[in-house]
Amino acid sequence: MCLAIPAEVTKLLPDDMAVVSIDGVSKEISVALIENLAVGDYVIIHVGYALTKIDPEEAQRTLGLLREIGAESREAAQ
Repeated sequence: MCLAIPAEVTKLLPDDMAVVSIDGVSKEISVALIENLAVGDYVIIHVGYALTKIDPEEAQRTLGLLREIGAESREAAQ
């Protein structure tokens, strides 16, 4: 199964690269597929590539759901 997740752009780099934050974890990714990207934008990332921009509210909603799933998984494992 593949999973693409939202991330906030925190820094634009040369050569179509950027740094994004995923729940406080920074990762360098390719943004070659996205035009007019700015710091603060949210993107959907998959295997190191930004695929598309996403609305900030939708990104937060999705990240919240992923946190809930993680919390429930940890509880079930105890």
